[in-house]
Amino acid sequence: MSEKKSICVFCGSSGKVDETYRTAATRFGTLIGERGYNLVYGGGRVGLMGLTADAALAAGADVVGVIPKFLEDYEVGHQGLNELIITDNMHDRKRLMYEKSDAFVILPGGLGTMDETFEVVTWTQLGLSRKPVVVVNVNGFWDPLVALFDHMVATGFARPENRTILQVAESVEDVFPLLTGVAVTHGKVESKWV
Repeated sequence: MSEKKSICVFCGSSGKVDETYRTAATRFGTLIGERGYNLVYGGGRVGLMGLTADAALAAGADVVGVIPKFLEDYEVGHQGLNELIITDNMHDRKRLMYEKSDAFVILPGGLGTMDETFEVVTWTQLGLSRKPVVVVNVNGFWDPLVALFDHMVATGFARPENRTILQVAESVEDVFPLLTGVAVTHGKVESKWV
């Protein structure tokens, strides 16, 4: 891969979702390539994952997929990528996705998407990560997650400054300004994008 910055996208592998989410995934993949970034993602050919990867490839991005062996068949490992890495387990998958990425963008998804999101948010809270984390709130999809973060702060389970770890974009176009700004957290995290 080139020296361009890489955006890791977490999103759903289901294809049985509203067209609004499918359109957003395709548009974001296109924007990644058009704006000169590379894509790192979960390696599947199906669902929002496949749409994002295909659009990024078509727009000129290098695309790296990382998929565990046991999911390769289930998520239909994408054979048309610049690189498809097959790992032994989910932990190695997430570690490699993190290491190969400069920022994380979360499109709508299910439980796996939530797992990946909470892991990078927690690493940032603990000062182990300095990489921006942005959720794309397509059609209010992430409103319950944002409300949960606010509730955790309000009830004392998270510090107020940790609320800023999870940045919220209302559209895929709104993501890019959030990646170039400084991530404000508990004082230990700075963005490499500035």
